[in-house]
Amino acid sequence: MAFLQRSGGQLVLFALSLLGIAISIYLTTVHYQNVPLVCSTQGFVDCERVLSSPFSVVPGTSLPITIPGLLWFMVSGSLAFVSWRFWPDQRNLRIAELLWIVIGMLTVLYLVYVEIVRLHTLCAWCTAVHVIMLLMLLLALVQWQRPEEGQLEEQDEEPSSAPIMRK
Repeated sequence: MAFLQRSGGQLVLFALSLLGIAISIYLTTVHYQNVPLVCSTQGFVDCERVLSSPFSVVPGTSLPITIPGLLWFMVSGSLAFVSWRFWPDQRNLRIAELLWIVIGMLTVLYLVYVEIVRLHTLCAWCTAVHVIMLLMLLLALVQWQRPEEGQLEEQDEEPSSAPIMRK
């Protein structure tokens, strides 16, 4: 049970990465193979408008932004898997994971700005990816603040500094 408590957050990060990979693959397929886009195309939520805008590709290329997103989720999933299965108590791995997720969130902030301020519309699929990444950031912050196994045992063994009151 202790292993699950130590690594449960990493398992959730891994599952969220897999979900992000699935969405990225779907959106990449929509871009390259003209697969029908399952999303609203009218009103404030208009996936077609967002995904066909000049902001939907890496600047200076024809590469859809979903490809770097897919790679980002693959790295995130790898970090979570390694931390979950092999080194659940490695604080350096949790720090690297947190920094990687912060880099991803900076990209998300830019993309949300583009959607709302520049395009005046949102993509439901993109928003799902952004929510997944926000959840990953919050979970990584909790994981980062969790003390290491050795530190937890040391805290339990330390005597209380409060005086004992006797009657």
